[in-house]
Amino acid sequence: MPKSKQQTKEIVEEQVQEELEAEVAGPIPVSKLEGGGIQSSDIKKLAEAGLHTVEAVAYSTKKSLMSIKGISENKADKLLAEAQKLVPMGFTTASEFHKVRTEIITVTSGSKELDKLLNGGFETGSITELFGEFRTGKSQLCHTLCVTCQLPLEQGGAEGKALYIDTEGTFRPERLTTIAERFNLDPNDVMNNVAYARAYNSDHQLALLLQASAMMAESRFALLVVDSATSLYRTDYSGRGELSARQMHLARFLRTLQRLADEFGIAVVITNQVVAQVDGAAMFNPDPKKPIGGNIMAHAATTRLSLRKSKGEQRICKVYDSPCLPEAEAIFTITNEGIADAKD
Repeated sequence: MPKSKQQTKEIVEEQVQEELEAEVAGPIPVSKLEGGGIQSSDIKKLAEAGLHTVEAVAYSTKKSLMSIKGISENKADKLLAEAQKLVPMGFTTASEFHKVRTEIITVTSGSKELDKLLNGGFETGSITELFGEFRTGKSQLCHTLCVTCQLPLEQGGAEGKALYIDTEGTFRPERLTTIAERFNLDPNDVMNNVAYARAYNSDHQLALLLQASAMMAESRFALLVVDSATSLYRTDYSGRGELSARQMHLARFLRTLQRLADEFGIAVVITNQVVAQVDGAAMFNPDPKKPIGGNIMAHAATTRLSLRKSKGEQRICKVYDSPCLPEAEAIFTITNEGIADAKD
């Protein structure tokens, strides 16, 4: 029996709706801006400057767009106007935003207790900072997340690849093999889905984020790890005379991380070192160590987790700062198969 015009119209509308939903689900490629006075040569210039999505253009300032060679003031205005037509940047109701928040994907840490503390796991679309002394499990947790982010959604994963920026030379791919076996994943597939780069100075560390945005525009990534975000800043800048320049560079790096989290909906996990507190307050503090990076680091990270040693291979994770999680602690353990629950 032939379909009526009404049925055909309904099928076409459904297909259009599905296509629109597919586009809304992920970042919009910058090529969508072509036309309306914007040429393909301008799109190429944007991509070369690290702006691979319409969101990246919409979130940029006019000043930063004009700093790209060949982009005039009029062109920058036109680019921003076109990008903001495609990206919602106005007000919304709290109920609509709450609906979006309930659909946020979290990545499991491998420990049920730690996931419970984090209300499901490491949140995508935001920056989570792990800080603590050496041997508190920061890098081990990062290695575990590189595997768990590849798991299906129903198993606490995010069905995406991982990017690992290593500044201390602590990345060990063989650790991924044993963790992958624990989660019944193919070790070769897991390692092929982790992109690794060693950063050698703070400028290189920032430049790697440009490469990262190009890779994320090509395929689905779920996690970006920077281990550690601050170690190179401690050596590249020294003394009070360079403190202002260091903090400005660090702020730019952290802002770029947040932009990637907003743009691609990835979970960003950074590790941080601690420094001994030697002022008067240290006398009254049982654990006189504080994370480095000052207020800039404190404001950039959405969730800050403090890690400390316990007995044996057990470690304690405390919520140090979060907009929604209560201040609480969870005990986990470091095993050959990554992060797991502590055995009594």
